[in-house]
Amino acid sequence: MLVEPDRGSSATGAASKSELTELLLCARQGREGAFNRLFTLVYNDFRDLAKSYLAREARAHTLQPTALVNEAYLKLADQKQVDWRNRSHLLAVGAVAMRRILVNHALSAKRHKRGGAVPKITLREDLICAERDEDVLAVDEALRHLAKLNERHAELVELRFFGGLSVPEVASVLGVSISTVEKDWRFCSAWLKNALRLRSDH
Repeated sequence: MLVEPDRGSSATGAASKSELTELLLCARQGREGAFNRLFTLVYNDFRDLAKSYLAREARAHTLQPTALVNEAYLKLADQKQVDWRNRSHLLAVGAVAMRRILVNHALSAKRHKRGGAVPKITLREDLICAERDEDVLAVDEALRHLAKLNERHAELVELRFFGGLSVPEVASVLGVSISTVEKDWRFCSAWLKNALRLRSDH
């Protein structure tokens, strides 16, 4: 069971680079307990990520940041000998896990509802504000469609919109240049906004 670190603890993003690098290596090798220690070091980073996800939903969500982090932890801890490259990569995989958790919760909530209103999604320059469960599902559907056209573009949107990673961090995770991320981001932002707008009009 994951234990939330003390708020005053320095065992988060403030961990030394050498300590983080050593634990990333141990986790890649599948050493017992290494991932737990690694996750403790970046726990507050993951909690900030969870808060960012949930803040983008205008409606109240039944999940709390700590619960979302714990569910993501269980998914990540279940993966064996993942090639954890760096902190950005760890957060990127966590962002994917969190989005899928929210999609599953939205599907579950939708099954308990009758009817289905047309989703309205608030689009801004750097985020999507989901107002209902249907909104979360609309974004998920749009990303799956984008992945069929260009998998890297879909991953970029996921990392930027949902993971909150900076352009340099995304470039590091995807293994491309910063200029490529900037160019692709302009296209992807426009594509996603248009796809969601078209969906809400129907």
